[in-house]
Amino acid sequence: MKNITLSVDEDTLAEVRRYAANRDSSVNALVREFLREIATREDRARKARQKIRELSESSKARIGSRSWTRTDLHER
Repeated sequence: MKNITLSVDEDTLAEVRRYAANRDSSVNALVREFLREIATREDRARKARQKIRELSESSKARIGSRSWTRTDLHER
């Protein structure tokens, strides 16, 4: 595990320490979990985009010619 150094203003750190204490946690654990969630979310999004690309490329569906105009769609 790697160590990182962060700079946070004193008021923010005090609030986060209270937040962590109320959850029986530490600031370090909160930051580690937050970073893990970001990495996981981004990885899932990347995998989903890749899967959509693969499905699109292997699809047998064909799109017909457009028979409408923007004006047709937005007529009031």
